[in-house]
Amino acid sequence: MSYSKKRRTGLQEIANLIGISKMTVSRYLRDPNLVSKPLQSQISAAIEQLGYIPNKAPDMLSNAKSNAIGVVFPSLTNQVFADILKGIEMVTDAKGYQTMITHTGYNVDKEEQRVRSLLSYNIDGLILTERIHNPATLKMIEISGVPVVEIMDSVSPCIDMAVGFDNFTATRNMIHRMIEKGRRNIVYFSARQDQRSIIRQKGYEKAMQEAGLTPRTLATKEASSYELGARFLHQILKEFPAVDGIFSTNDDLALGVLLECQRMGIEIPKQIAIVGFHGHQIGQYMNPRLASIHTPRIEMGKIAAELLLKRINGERIDQKVVDLSVEYLDGESI
Repeated sequence: MSYSKKRRTGLQEIANLIGISKMTVSRYLRDPNLVSKPLQSQISAAIEQLGYIPNKAPDMLSNAKSNAIGVVFPSLTNQVFADILKGIEMVTDAKGYQTMITHTGYNVDKEEQRVRSLLSYNIDGLILTERIHNPATLKMIEISGVPVVEIMDSVSPCIDMAVGFDNFTATRNMIHRMIEKGRRNIVYFSARQDQRSIIRQKGYEKAMQEAGLTPRTLATKEASSYELGARFLHQILKEFPAVDGIFSTNDDLALGVLLECQRMGIEIPKQIAIVGFHGHQIGQYMNPRLASIHTPRIEMGKIAAELLLKRINGERIDQKVVDLSVEYLDGESI
């Protein structure tokens, strides 16, 4: 038997909680400035407390399957998520499901807005990327009753189902590979400071400490880019000229470092070893080939979609958390 969508909170429940008319709530939802400031605050708090989700589908369809799933990515410009989407749609297209895709810019408040919007279209399930959610987001998901799969991480606690890999162990193992090749002054470059970058940083620090070495990190909330990698390289050469290895939280940063080293005449890996994360194809066509950790992004998307559709259709789930293996690419840069 398939899951059933729950009855959602309506305008009347919000009105009853505050002691106002349903019409006043409706006016607020059209334009908050149509009600007084104190009422704006009360209605907003009630919406969050009750997990209200607007319904953009006709009432007659509100409890029916929509044959659509929502996919929430932190970015639509990152190749990682394009690959995951390819895997998702290999499954959903074959099963006659549509994907509704949105992005959050790595912001939990935007995620809350996007999830509310997706749920208002009566979607049958959700694929989420992050593990840290606003309480209001979790409340909406609970009230809607839709199944959820979280991706990119197989270790952190999840709402229900998860598909990913162990970011901590993958990073720790690769740092040990660098150390085994004689690197002692390895620095970690991090962008965005999203949860996965922080977990990778902890894996890096653990490996360094296990080898009796001192960890050093350059981190920013900026988006990753080749330009940022080059800038970080100049910064670390000034602050820590003994650097002989750089591990980057993704291939964009690592490629920026590699290209800037070549421009400056720094020999790779003789003077500085460089490692990225995700193993994008472009890195394997560089000279030297970029060392990286290849993540199974298409497979992750496929498995996430398969799990979600099984849950939607009431099929048995044998494994709610799927831990995928990564591949260590030594390339020619370590």
